[in-house]
This record gives sequence, structure tokens and C-alpha cells, in this order.
Amino acid sequence: MRTAAPRALIVLGIATILGLFSALLSYSSQLANRPMTWWLPFVLNGAYWFSWAAMSPFVFWMARRYRFEKSTIWRPLMAHLAAAALTSLVHLMMMATVRGLLRDDGLAWGWWLSEVQRSYWIYVDWEMVTYWAIVGTIHAFHFQAVVRQREMAAAHLETRLAEARLQSLQRQMHPHFLFNTLHSISALMHKDVMSADRMLALLGDLLRSSLRVTAQEISLKDELELLGKYLAIEQVRFQDRLTVSYDIPAETLDACVPSLILQPLVENALDHGIAPNSGRGRLDVRALRRGDQLWLEVRDDGVGLREDTLTVMQKGIGVSNTRSRLQCLYGAAHQFEFCRIGPRGLTVRLVIPWREAPEPAVALMEWVS
Repeated sequence: MRTAAPRALIVLGIATILGLFSALLSYSSQLANRPMTWWLPFVLNGAYWFSWAAMSPFVFWMARRYRFEKSTIWRPLMAHLAAAALTSLVHLMMMATVRGLLRDDGLAWGWWLSEVQRSYWIYVDWEMVTYWAIVGTIHAFHFQAVVRQREMAAAHLETRLAEARLQSLQRQMHPHFLFNTLHSISALMHKDVMSADRMLALLGDLLRSSLRVTAQEISLKDELELLGKYLAIEQVRFQDRLTVSYDIPAETLDACVPSLILQPLVENALDHGIAPNSGRGRLDVRALRRGDQLWLEVRDDGVGLREDTLTVMQKGIGVSNTRSRLQCLYGAAHQFEFCRIGPRGLTVRLVIPWREAPEPAVALMEWVS
């Protein structure tokens, strides 16, 4: 019922427009030849198109019941040829009735029958063209709807595949940093059992927090809290050799970022930049909003990387996984690059579109250590 009423109004509207247009053409063409009553072409043309509108439910049913598909052509063709002949006859009978009612002598059976026979052989081609035009229009809207549904289904499938790929990439991150951290704990067990035990406790806390993260994007505040738990583990490992500094403006805390996106970047900075250096090292984590973009940087002042070492690192699980996730989430709207700003150290820069998280950060933390 909800779709029948709007469809009926559309059919009546089209019949009204066609009736007025054809009536004006008929009136203007006949006016120059002989005088005529002005309302007569409007009544006849209106009756012509409104009678077709009255038969449109049957035509719609035929178009839906006998669709032209690749596998079925002849059966719909024969059915529509018979329906076109029938509707043409019924329509001409309606028009003969209207013309008979407009005659001075009134509607007579003999005149009506001869008028139907005469009109059928004269106008049957135009009547069938009108039927096929209606059927063709219905088929065009049907195929357009089918194409739209297929496009929506394809887009939905593509989205599902992208989500599955993102979930797979996200699951790869957990064993990656877990194995690396367990390796560090194993090495520390032979030197400082108390520190190794503390690292295990911190690792358990980190795993509980990270496994609760199921969304592909979280707020920067939540991402920094996860990163802080990871750095607490590394702080036990490096002792006083590691200084961590955060430069995070308050306005950026509510920004959306990929979950666990900073941890592999920080891990690479520690393992390849600061760990090989026997002295103290500094790690800087920065965030900045520039227009409709969010800039994230992880910078270390370690030994730096040679070109061949940098190439090998970019092919590792952490960096390649990060690059794949960014490509899935943002496509060409992101930047992910390694920069050598000074003679020492390395900066990893990540630029993503600015979007605010659905739930804003409720508390502002002091991001300095």
C-alpha cells in the first residue's frame, strides 16, 4: 500500500502532462484548418492518456510477470504481443465510447461497433507502440534497480573484505610485539629477575588492554594510553637510558587514529635507534593538527639507519602491517614516511585525515615523562 499510492500518483501525473501536451498540439494544428470547440481536444486527448493510465496496473503486472531476460525471450515476447493486441483493443473501445458520448446523436451500438473496427485497423500500430513504450520504461527502471542493488552488494562485499583484511592485520600485531617483548624478558631473566617479573606484570596489563580494543579506529587519547603501557615495559628494559617526551596538544586528543598504530613505530625506534647506542636516548612522540589533517611523529636521537637497514626494516611485519592498514583505511589520503632530520636519529611521520572520535576524551592527561 505504501508503494501503490505514490506509483498511482506518478502515473496520473504523467498522463496529465501527456494529455495536456498532445491536446495543445492537436488544438494548434486543427485551429488553422477549421473552427472547433476549444475544449474538445483536451477531452479527447485527456481520455486517451487517462484510459491508458487506467490500464497501467495490468501492463505493470505483465511487465513484472514476463520480464525479458537472457535465458527467456520468446515466452515474454509472445505474452506481450498478445497483451499488446488485447490492451490496444480495449483502449480503442474506451475511446470509441468517449467519442460516442460526445456525438450529437449519442452512443449507438452499430456506430460504436463500426468505430471500433475502423479505429483498430487505423491506430493499432500506434496503440501497440504505446504499450511497448510503457513496458520498455518499466523494464528500464527494473534493470536500473537491479544494477543499483548489484553495485550496493558489491560495495558491501568490498567493505566486508576490507574489514576482514583490517582485522587480520590487527590480529597480526598482537603476536608480533608479544614475541618481541617476551624475547626481551627472556634476555633480562639472566640479569635481573625482579625487573623481568615486573615486565611480565606490565605485559599482562598491556595485553588485557589491547585485546579489549576491537575497533579499527580509536581516539588518540586511548592510543596514547596503550602506548604508555608499552613504554612502561620498555622503561624497565632500558632503565635510565630512555627518556620519553610527549608533545600532544589537547585539541588532538579526541582525534581518530588507527588502533595500535604508534606501538610498532616506537618499537622500531627503540630497537633500531636507541638500543644499539650505549648511551642515553630520547624518544619524542608528537601530534599536530594542520587543517583537515592529523600529523603524528615518532622521533628518536639514536644511531640512525643506513639505507640498506632502513629498507630491511620497512619490509618487516610491523612497518609493512602499518602501511597496509593505512592503505585500507585511508587509501591515497594518508602519508607514511621516514625522514632524517639531523645527523642522528630518525623521524617517522604519519599524516591521516582529521576526524574526531564519537566519544570525546573526558580527562586531559599530562603527557610528559
